[in-house]
Amino acid sequence: MLKWFFACISIFTACAAFSQKQTYKTAIIGFYNLENFYDTINNTLVDDEEFLPNSARNYNTAVYRHKVNNLAIVLSQMGTDVNPDGPAILGVAEIENDTVLSDLVKHPLLKERNYQVIHYDSKDLRGVDVALLYNPKYFVPLSSKKIFVVLPDGAKESYFTRDVLYVKGKLDGEEIHVMVNHWPSRRGGEERSEPGRLAAASINRNVVDSVLKLNMNAKLVVMGDLNDDPLNRSITGVLKAKGKPADVKEDDMFNPWTDLYKKGIGTLAYNDAWGLFDQVIISHAWLSKQQQGFFYYRQQIFCKEFMKENAGRYKGYPMRTWDGMLYRGGYSDHFPTFVVMLKRVPS
Repeated sequence: MLKWFFACISIFTACAAFSQKQTYKTAIIGFYNLENFYDTINNTLVDDEEFLPNSARNYNTAVYRHKVNNLAIVLSQMGTDVNPDGPAILGVAEIENDTVLSDLVKHPLLKERNYQVIHYDSKDLRGVDVALLYNPKYFVPLSSKKIFVVLPDGAKESYFTRDVLYVKGKLDGEEIHVMVNHWPSRRGGEERSEPGRLAAASINRNVVDSVLKLNMNAKLVVMGDLNDDPLNRSITGVLKAKGKPADVKEDDMFNPWTDLYKKGIGTLAYNDAWGLFDQVIISHAWLSKQQQGFFYYRQQIFCKEFMKENAGRYKGYPMRTWDGMLYRGGYSDHFPTFVVMLKRVPS
């Protein structure tokens, strides 16, 4: 009997006179903002002073280890109802360096997955970056680079923001292109800060256009904490992401999160309103189910009860790591998201 690297699921397709069982390989592609995932060592090149021992936060080894353990708990369960290995590819944000990710992937709950890390330092003033974790059983990187985001004059005083991480690789032998993002925040107001997010969206769109120019059937993924919702101009206008598969043309992107957002469902909450900043957006080539390669099946916000505030005014919100300067002991102020891809196994 053949042994597949990928976990498989079976779906029964009803026909006129009989039911046929179809088996699929599964691949989970996700994103998670890890909320201020710093180590306890002073980095003189960035502003990490508040995340050091004897700081106002009283950040120390015990707190750091608890944070690592909490994140490992989430990742160890994320998507395992579909695939016991969890995400094949996971973009992450708000990490200080690859050291914290090394500690995370070596945690006993995750060690057997053998996650590898792709990370580059950026010039973000807070010293936080994006990165990609991947399970080599599913994904083989071919190339990667960071792409600098030039902020327009007047956008957050033209401070540096996080670079875009671009990775090209093969998912079960099939070439895909992944961009991991953490766009400029809304600090100072949504309207005032919007030019920075439009600039970051343009970087992604330029990469998408360059890849599609060479291959209109290329499979691309734009993921990240976009600090904008699915209906904002950066996503609908610049990225050309649409919420209904039938509306997506060859050079458009599909945003699986639009309908959820319209229903008031989100990944983070502020002032009693839900936002859906954490998105995984895909190109047109993923949509056809009549193909030999992977195709889009469904999306999910991963938000188990233990990850939520369980009482008080913020009941149901993500249980965050910090409450002001006090260590709350939670997981993150964002819920992670993922999409499920399927691939037919020949019968």
